Amino acid sequence: MPTFAVILPAAGSSTRYGGPRHKLFEMLDGRTVLEHSIAAFQCRSDVAMIAIPTRDPLDIELPGERIHLCAGGATRAHSVLNALREVPANIEWVAVHDAARPLVSQGLIDRTLAAAVEHGAAVPALPVQLTIKQATGPLPARVERTVPRQTLWAMQTPQIMRRSTNARSPSIKSPTTCSLSSWPAARCGLFRERNAISRSPRRAI
Repeated sequence: MPTFAVILPAAGSSTRYGGPRHKLFEMLDGRTVLEHSIAAFQCRSDVAMIAIPTRDPLDIELPGERIHLCAGGATRAHSVLNALREVPANIEWVAVHDAARPLVSQGLIDRTLAAAVEHGAAVPALPVQLTIKQATGPLPARVERTVPRQTLWAMQTPQIMRRSTNARSPSIKSPTTCSLSSWPAARCGLFRERNAISRSPRRAI
């Protein structure tokens, strides 16, 4: 398997979490959530670098030369783009992992990387178990339909693909390629789907 770079976005405000402190700095078995996420990749010999886009200084020790901090952006997509620009050109594969998912297994990383190499891009996914109703909000509102969940998949991380597919241009301006300025709520997976090329389909595993 090839070596790859890892991006751990850590510039969010953690507003939805609602706790007294940022969710990445909650303690889990003696270490912060972020430290566990870093360790999941730092232990791997095939990880060439770990880029962490952040807005504020991280109040944790970051051992190792492979860890690089960079400026976070106004949105998650901007943060990922900033980190991508820090990845050396000789690193072909890039994984974006949600830093708030500290319990990612080595087996899952292995399978996602193998699927990405085979298909051009890959993301782990889980079948949706909940009943999904479509309605025009705000609630209360009339149910328009029940969405068949057999074809619905909940995206997980890491999401891995070629660096050239992640960022084919240093500046993304065209709305047809998902302009970050006009789509501030863009999530990384959607961003890459909009920029996917036909010979490198994004595959869920």
